[in-house]
Parts: sequence; structure tokens; C-alpha cells
Amino acid sequence: MDRKQVRQQVWGALRNVARPDSRFHFDFNEYIPDFEGSEAAIARLTALDVYKQAAVVFITPDNGLEQLRAQAVRDGKVQLVTTYGIRRGTVEIRPEYVPPGRADYAAMLDAMEKVGRYISLAELRERYRFDLLITGASAVSCSGVRFGKGHGYFDLEWAMFYQIGVAEANTPVVAVVHDCQVLEDNLTPSPYDTICDMIVTPTRVIQVGNAQKPMHGVLWDRLEPGMLESIPPLRELKELEARGLLKERERR
Repeated sequence: MDRKQVRQQVWGALRNVARPDSRFHFDFNEYIPDFEGSEAAIARLTALDVYKQAAVVFITPDNGLEQLRAQAVRDGKVQLVTTYGIRRGTVEIRPEYVPPGRADYAAMLDAMEKVGRYISLAELRERYRFDLLITGASAVSCSGVRFGKGHGYFDLEWAMFYQIGVAEANTPVVAVVHDCQVLEDNLTPSPYDTICDMIVTPTRVIQVGNAQKPMHGVLWDRLEPGMLESIPPLRELKELEARGLLKERERR
């Protein structure tokens, strides 16, 4: 099956356990949903050493990770979260930014931009290195090949972060999904797929051996039409390249 068929198959099963979005209802082309049992999946993740030992984490703005973003605040972690569609870049949420008792509020997509602060790629590059990246998915195979909504945002985020040096090939990537989103069959990755090192569901933790991540930055000729115009960090990255501020490895 191709990716479109895989998504449609998984979305049919996901419809039975997904929690609707306030704006997009059950339109999985527009968002990655929260799901029944996400609390158990997050509890499994936060009990793992890969999470406990991480000080700086990147968490995608998926609905199913809202409780994780709140827990990261309570656990004293610095987290970076991209805005929806990366249209307003990345938000830095440090524990000291969040008033006592307001972790759940800070984790909401409509509130995090009020609590946190926008951070440029240049500042991100100077201040941070990610210990862990956490994402949702539409579907993910046991071999770690992850499909999103079809827009390629997480793979683009990885490419930007790798290019500026805040993520490396050995930086762990974890997908948090419902069991129905896990495919037992292996899927063939594309050159720009970010393979997950681990998959966490409400019932199990799947370790992926030898997860190979893209060792290149943004492939400019692969961008969807309009992405450069609508995603400010891409324009900033272009400028950093033009000014010669990235290492040779990062410009490949």
C-alpha cells in the first residue's frame, strides 16, 4: 500500500478511539488527534529513562501530547514546541515561565504562545541541544517509519534542527500513538523520513533497532509549494545559509 492508503486504513480504525478537535472535528488531514488511552501512553513514556534524563525536549503540537507538555512543565524540563503548521515558528516554554498550578493551561495550543516566548533558529542554535524529540503520528511501523498528516512538518522540523545542530543523528525520537496506529508490516522509508527510535502506546513500548535519520538539512527542491512563504523559520534558515553562518555539514 502507498502512504495515502496506509493513512486511510489507519484513520478508519482511529475514528473509533480518537477524540475530536474543537476546530477540525475528525478531519485527520488537519490534525493528529488525542485518543483513548493517551494518558497511559504518556505515563509509560515519562517512566522511561530516555525521558527522565532529558533536560531539553522538543514536543510537537499534536493533540495527543497536550498532557505530556503539561507534565514536562511539572518535571522542570525546558520544552520547545512548534506552532501549528510552523507558521509562527517555535515557542520556548521554560518552567519558570509558567505560574504555579498553570501547567495544564501552558500545554494548550491556544495558550502556550501567551505563556512561552518565540525563539528564532539563531537563538535556538546558540542556547540549546535537544536531548529528546517526541512526536505524534498518523501511522508508524514497528520499524520506526512514521507517517504524519501528509504535510511533512515533522520531517521538516527535524531537517531544520539537524541543519542548525540542535539535533544529531543519535538524538532519540519517540512516537506516541494508539495501538491501532502501529503497523506490524515494515514500510519503506523515503530519504527524508525521520525514523523513530521508540514507539510508545497505551499498552507497550517498542524499541526500534538502528533507526536511521536523515543526515542532511532542508531539501529545498522537495518543499511543497508555498511552504517557504508561509513558514518563517525556513526563510530564516535561508538567510543563515546565505550569510555563511552554518557549518559545511549543515548545508548539505
